[in-house]
Amino acid sequence: METNVYKDLLEKINSRKRAVMVTILDSNNYNVGSSQNKMLFTQESLLEYKKAYNFDETIYEKANYALETGTLQLETCEEKTYLIEPYFPEPNLIVLGGGHIAKPLAEFGARAGFSVTVIDDRPSFANKHRFPDAEKVICESFEKCFDLINLNESSFAVIVTRGHRHDMDCLRQVLKYDTSYVGMIGSKRRVKGVMEQLQSKDYSKEKLSKVNAPIGLEIGAVTPEEIAFSIISQVIQYRRLVDRRTGVMKSSKTNWPEFDRDVLTRLSKEENAPKAVITIVSAKGSVPRKEGAKMLITSQGEILGSIGGGCSEGSVINTARYMLRDTISYQTEEIDMTGYIAEEEGMVCGGIMNVIIERFDF
Repeated sequence: METNVYKDLLEKINSRKRAVMVTILDSNNYNVGSSQNKMLFTQESLLEYKKAYNFDETIYEKANYALETGTLQLETCEEKTYLIEPYFPEPNLIVLGGGHIAKPLAEFGARAGFSVTVIDDRPSFANKHRFPDAEKVICESFEKCFDLINLNESSFAVIVTRGHRHDMDCLRQVLKYDTSYVGMIGSKRRVKGVMEQLQSKDYSKEKLSKVNAPIGLEIGAVTPEEIAFSIISQVIQYRRLVDRRTGVMKSSKTNWPEFDRDVLTRLSKEENAPKAVITIVSAKGSVPRKEGAKMLITSQGEILGSIGGGCSEGSVINTARYMLRDTISYQTEEIDMTGYIAEEEGMVCGGIMNVIIERFDF
C-alpha cells in the first residue's frame, strides 16, 4: 500500500522536527494523483539518502538549504522540475511566569505567529481567562513544569518570573535544551548575580553568553506593554536573523515558511477523492501571503485554506477545477495583483505571485 507522505510529514512536524519535501514534476512520467513522486526528508535522513542512493548533488544542496533557511525553491535539473518545500514546526513561545509583563507578551506573541505556552505556579495567574491568546496555560511549579513541555530548536524561552530563585530554577532547566532563544528579565545587578552562581556550578561562559539578560531590545521601555514589545521584538529578531547555533547575526534571514495545518491534515487523510492543491512558489512586491501558503480545492467544490483572497484566488480556483475535470497532473500560473486589477479589487497589495497547482487522488 502506498504511504501517505503528508501523514508522515505531520508526524515529523508534531515531533518538532524540520522537514523538506522534494516533488519531482515530470510531465512525461508523472503519477497523476499519487505521492510516489514525493520524497520527505529530515536533516538526518537527507544525508543518509544522499549516501545510499547517490542523490543528485544540486538537489541535495537545494534541499539542505531549504532546511536551513526555510526557502522554498523550484529547480530544473536534467529536464525535470523539482519543487523543494521546507516545513518548520510552528515557533513556540514559552513564557515562564504569568505576571504583569507576561499578559501583553502572550498577546503580542500570538499575533506575531507564535504558539504560546504560559507557565506559572499560581492558579490565579495561570488560567485561560487571563491568557486567552495562549495555546496552553500550565499551572505547575517551575521545578516540575519542564516535564510537561517539549523544549527544542523551535522554542523561544522567556523567563519573567516573580523572583530571583524562580529565575535561577528556570534558567538552569532551559540551558539543558537546544532552544532558538532564551531571555531572562532582571536588572544588570540581579542578572550578574545569577550568572555568577551558574558559572560556579559548571555552566560554561559560552552557554551563558547566549542568554539575553537583561531581556529585550533597548528601546527605553517602561510600562509592561512597552517591555513586552521590546521582548517580542528581540524574539522575532532571533527567529529571523540570528543563527541558533552560534548566536550571531546571519547574512540572510530565516523565512519560517507559511504553514497551513488544516490543508496538510486534510491531505494526510485517506479519502481516495480528487483534489487540487495550490501552493505559492514565489512572491514579489506586496502580496497577502508568502511562499509556501496553500489552498485545497476538492472535486465537490470545497475550499480549504487561502492564498490571499479576492483576485489572488479567483482565476486560479477556476484553473484547479478545470484540472480536476481533465486529470491534468500539475500546472503553474502567475497571479498579477499590480495596477488596474488591484485597484478594482480595492486591494492595498500590488505584487506578483507564482503558484503551482497539483492534482491528488489519494
